[in-house]
Amino acid sequence: MRSTRPTRAELQACQGRTVDDLLPSPLRLLFVGINPGLWTAAVNAHFARPGNRFWPAMHRAGITAEAVDASRGLPPEARRELETAGIGISNIVPIATARADELTTAQLRAGGEALRHLVTRHRPPVVAVLGVTAFRRAFGRPSLAIGHCEEDFEGSQLWVLPNPSGLNAHETVDSLAQWYRRAAEAAGVPLHPVV
Repeated sequence: MRSTRPTRAELQACQGRTVDDLLPSPLRLLFVGINPGLWTAAVNAHFARPGNRFWPAMHRAGITAEAVDASRGLPPEARRELETAGIGISNIVPIATARADELTTAQLRAGGEALRHLVTRHRPPVVAVLGVTAFRRAFGRPSLAIGHCEEDFEGSQLWVLPNPSGLNAHETVDSLAQWYRRAAEAAGVPLHPVV
């Protein structure tokens, strides 16, 4: 973990970098973001940018016992908790950009194919993609609705859920937490009492 937050110059230098996936074994629930942001790439921790609602929603859902601050990197105790619970994190597109809307449809489609291979290899019971618009573009499914999908995804139960970015004004920490808890319950992840 870093001792300081990344500087503006460090963030700009992270354009195009990748972030390590979190893929414990066994893998029960795989959360899939759209792509890493620059802050995430700078600290090598998913959803690390302050203001992103992923970690607050995870805690509010009872998936993590404590509130996680990943802004300087994923704390070791949070990593252990996720790994013990069988929770993984990846992205549709592995390369960092300042904003997800910078991605091309070709990048999203290529990332979608790579995600298919990752899910086939690790076989999580549940895959939760966090970003319905990106999922629609990656897989050519323009009318797909938010929530649990009837068809599976490479043998895994598929949930397509809202993006936790602060730019998504349609969702709150509470609404995201409800979705995340439902996906975690479907995956058989042990949960803490809702906070």
